[in-house]
Amino acid sequence: MGTFATVFLAELGDKTQLATLLLSAQSGRPLLVFIGSALALVASSLVGVLLGRWLAGWVSPQRLELLAGSLMLLLGSLLGLQAIGPWLTELFL
Repeated sequence: MGTFATVFLAELGDKTQLATLLLSAQSGRPLLVFIGSALALVASSLVGVLLGRWLAGWVSPQRLELLAGSLMLLLGSLLGLQAIGPWLTELFL
């Protein structure tokens, strides 16, 4: 149940959900879009589970948690800089 809630909340409002919304609106075939997006989420989750299982044999859970958190902070920072980059350029140039 914890895994479901975590993944469900993490996926709300992300770019994948927005892409699914647009595909459903454009195609007029919401059932096919649902099936395709559900299979894609299952496949990407399988990759995560398999990679996590493999990494668990090489890296301690604490180090893996630190690595995952650091990666999330790095990606969030890069996306934030990308979002405000044009604004900063306009402000200072």
